[in-house]
Amino acid sequence: MSTGTVPSSIDAPEHVAVRAAAQAAAAAAPGVRAAGGAAVDAALRTAAGRLRGHTDTLLAANDADVAAAQAGGMTGGLLDRLRLTPERLADMAVQLEVLADTPEPPQQRFVRDLATGERVFERRVPVGVIGAIFEARPNVTVDVASQVLKARSAAVLRTGSAALRSAAALVDHVIAPSLAEHGVPASAVQLVPTPGHAGADALVGLPDLVPLVVVRGSGEVTRRLSALGAASGTRILAHADGGGVLYLDASADEATVARMIHDSTDRLGVCNRLNLLLVDRAAHDRLWPLAAAALRTRGITPSLPPHVHPLGHEWALDAGNEAHVTVAPVDGPLDAALTAARETSGLAAAVCAQDETAATAFIDAYTGTGVFWNATTRLLDGYKLLGLPETGINVDATPGPRGPVTYPDLSLRQFVVLPPV
Repeated sequence: MSTGTVPSSIDAPEHVAVRAAAQAAAAAAPGVRAAGGAAVDAALRTAAGRLRGHTDTLLAANDADVAAAQAGGMTGGLLDRLRLTPERLADMAVQLEVLADTPEPPQQRFVRDLATGERVFERRVPVGVIGAIFEARPNVTVDVASQVLKARSAAVLRTGSAALRSAAALVDHVIAPSLAEHGVPASAVQLVPTPGHAGADALVGLPDLVPLVVVRGSGEVTRRLSALGAASGTRILAHADGGGVLYLDASADEATVARMIHDSTDRLGVCNRLNLLLVDRAAHDRLWPLAAAALRTRGITPSLPPHVHPLGHEWALDAGNEAHVTVAPVDGPLDAALTAARETSGLAAAVCAQDETAATAFIDAYTGTGVFWNATTRLLDGYKLLGLPETGINVDATPGPRGPVTYPDLSLRQFVVLPPV
């Protein structure tokens, strides 16, 4: 018989911390909604200024995170995600200003008049509290918080130990004081102060307080969190697996092949990088030397057939082996598109072709989240694609927000029926 000395999971420190953060965010959420769009936008502009004005403080916190991660053996791809630089902070500031200057969609739109005369409208309603789970990506602290605030909700952010100092500095020195300065509750953005995977599990298990959680990351942890959220009734927006695909069609020219491989491998620790390279079998002898040279220029090792791993193996998550790309032959654009959809998560695929018929065949057959013609899959990003910071990317094969998720996706739909005029 239990003596009662072993705490239950809901009494664990991580669960207690998450629930406290969720309750604080829920208490602040009405204040965010009441503050209005002008106040939120002003706070975002002030936050941009504070990013520029507190660079030394923010970089010092990040340097401590990076040093600890290096001492703990973190590999290059993950360190790249973790590291903040003056340039990255400047980019974050610009994105905040762009978001603040973005006109919002109308809160309410007319749908139709009923036969009996009543008027039907569709209205956007804030979710209330939105959670976010991310690991070694401190910039996501600002990305998600700003998007959630723009959608008139409060946020609960949970990051791992690797980025916790950086995230805390961003909340304490940038986000919270900017909100307070413009009459928006500073407590509307809550950072869970305790690291540990139990905190992530707790955040996806509070549907009454945090009905929507965005999971930024890939791999088994994301798959597990998605399953836990589904079991508890929490809506999860995430993609567990990524990896961009590039198909080199027989009509591809030398310069475009080199450019697309180069542009698709500028960062190896991100989900939309080139991961699987498909080469038209009919033109293999011409195309492969071009591709091999482009990969060598980037210092990337090709994984050639026969493969001892799945074609969609995500190199960005393979610590120490990020500088690899899987290469496989295919029989034309249709086979390439079907292979890309079958062997990968369906995040993004690109076709390199001069022949419009071949490119169109690939585009029409590929069912993934984003498809590109003579453009890199690295463009599958909210800011690059839509001009807005993103909260994450969703690759669901069901109706709902898909691809880069931005603030208009973070609202509920409500129908309003009014009397006849």
